[in-house]
Amino acid sequence: MSVRTKEHYLKPADYLDVLTAFGVLGIITLIILPIPAGVLDMLLTINITLSVVVLLLSMFTKEVLQFSVFPTLLLVTTLFRLGLNISSTRLILSKGYAGKVVESFGVFATGDNYIVGAIIFVIIVVIQLIVITNGSGRVSEVSARFTLDALPGKQMSIDADLNTGAISEEEAKLRRQRLQKEADFYGAMDGAMKFVKGDAIAGIIITLINFIGGIAIYVLQQGYPIMDALSKFALLTIGDGLVSQIPSLMISVAAGILVTRSASDENFGTDLGRQLFAFPKVMAIASVVILILGMTPGLPTIPFLILSAGCGAGAYFMHKEEKNKEVREQIAAAEERSSAASQLEPESRLEFRQVETLEVELGYGLIELADEDAGGDLLERISRIKRQCALEMGLIVHSIRIRDNLQLKTNEYIIKIKGIAVAGGEVMPRHLLAMNPAGEEIDLKGIPAVEPAFGLPALWIEERDRDEAELKGCTVVDAATVLVTHLGEIIKTHSHELIGRQEVKQMIDALREDYSAVIEELVPNLMSLGEIQKVLQNLLRENVPIKDLVSILETLADYAGSTKNLEMLTEYVRFSLSRTIVQPYLNEKNTLQVITIHPSLEKHIADNIQVSFQGSFPAIEPSINTKILEEIHGLLENLSMTQIKPVILVSPKIRAPFKRMIEMAFPQLAVLSLNEVPNSVEIEAVGMVNLHDN
Repeated sequence: MSVRTKEHYLKPADYLDVLTAFGVLGIITLIILPIPAGVLDMLLTINITLSVVVLLLSMFTKEVLQFSVFPTLLLVTTLFRLGLNISSTRLILSKGYAGKVVESFGVFATGDNYIVGAIIFVIIVVIQLIVITNGSGRVSEVSARFTLDALPGKQMSIDADLNTGAISEEEAKLRRQRLQKEADFYGAMDGAMKFVKGDAIAGIIITLINFIGGIAIYVLQQGYPIMDALSKFALLTIGDGLVSQIPSLMISVAAGILVTRSASDENFGTDLGRQLFAFPKVMAIASVVILILGMTPGLPTIPFLILSAGCGAGAYFMHKEEKNKEVREQIAAAEERSSAASQLEPESRLEFRQVETLEVELGYGLIELADEDAGGDLLERISRIKRQCALEMGLIVHSIRIRDNLQLKTNEYIIKIKGIAVAGGEVMPRHLLAMNPAGEEIDLKGIPAVEPAFGLPALWIEERDRDEAELKGCTVVDAATVLVTHLGEIIKTHSHELIGRQEVKQMIDALREDYSAVIEELVPNLMSLGEIQKVLQNLLRENVPIKDLVSILETLADYAGSTKNLEMLTEYVRFSLSRTIVQPYLNEKNTLQVITIHPSLEKHIADNIQVSFQGSFPAIEPSINTKILEEIHGLLENLSMTQIKPVILVSPKIRAPFKRMIEMAFPQLAVLSLNEVPNSVEIEAVGMVNLHDN
């Protein structure tokens, strides 16, 4: 046997039908039974609250069927107001008092002049009866007629979609039900608007009855002076009329809003804001017209000037937002063109991508850098960076997504790789960044900053100060150049993360026609695409270009048959690319300046190499490891004072493990093996890592 918990009995939603039935019966009771003035105050307050809720609901609904109960609710609220009118009339005529709500409305409307209060009441009734109710009723009538006339055509459209397979049987059924509900709603509204009109007329009649009947009863039956009775019942009559007609007016407005709403995906307030302020030119012209009126003699100047300034400011911000929207659309279109041109993936597969490989997100103030109409050339510069990476590194960067991000600071940007921010900075449009290559202080007026790509101290200066900065030996670049340079350095630093199997396949396919022999020998007989990708990643991780892909593939084909160790294969490839690897580190005398390792220390490292799944590394004592890093740091500090940028030269056996050991502390320090230095290159030793107690 199931047990029903206490919470089940406390859910009001389970008894809404019962509560509604009692509520409607209670409204009928108001017409028959007298109620105290205190209860009437509560019921009048409920009536006002209900009318406010109904008005707000009509404004926030996106389609009429979201408030399909409105025609029936219109009948119930009309009956409720009539019941309250009868109850208040009974109290006014019998006791000369109908509660604080009625009295307060009467005092508020009449003040010291009952004629003014009566005129206000009549105006409210006329507005509701002639303007709102009459117009809403006509709209309801026309909507019902048009909906019924269009019903057969819409049903045929649903049947056609069902027959062609565009929709399922279940969806067709739901559409038919929706169509029928719309027809029923507009038909019901056509009749329900008559309730509102009748309610307004009944309100006028009841008000006259209260006024004339009250004066007659209290003058003829109870002997009140006619002026006292007139004063008393004028206040009560106007108060009772207003407390009834104001909620009625709100319900009428709600009905008008609901029947005049056209199909939309947004509520009334959102549509109003978007459509009313959609044209900046309209606001600008209105600002000028209002300004002219404000300057006209005889009219109050200050209100017109305030409104003119408001319209002008609105036009400016609307125009600015419109331009930013165009820029965002241009960026989106450029992304689509770039994606289509690169042919990275078929369109049908784009939806399966979770994150973009490389993204640049711009703050609100940097959008103009990508606006071609405003002279921004960020998209073109990024295209040049991609070509430069292909020429220098051999890395193909297919697409770089550019997005606006309103959560960033105004002039901030961030660079993301696979959805994760790896770098960022702030640049100032319409300013220039001045840097002193020697690192000395810049004697210029400007905003202190740090160049984001290389960390150099710099100043943001005005464009008019460019010549002065260049005369003082500064390098001067604009904001877009700073951003693009930073992006280029990030691509080089993280190039190994940007090359995947798909990119490797495309690179190999591009060579297949001219170098089919080596490719057919290597793939897939000796190595898979994933293994080739790992070798290329190892090279890019140490800034070794992969543009000579033919030499890389031939070397892999030579040695892949004898070993599957990817670290060893990478070292073989490095040997074949020796001239390419050494070239960036040669000085103007074609000399390679190196830091060497003491033979005993080198032997100690070689004797303690351990091989793991992630590669080989030296398993030496932490104290020795720390001393090696400290020794390297001291040598680099001393050599930096003489403008020497050395590399570390070691034996081939320990090159990869030693690089892995120091790369966390010195990520940009190159480690070369003796095999990688061509015989034609002269070597100059500028230091030695020597642990004296080793």
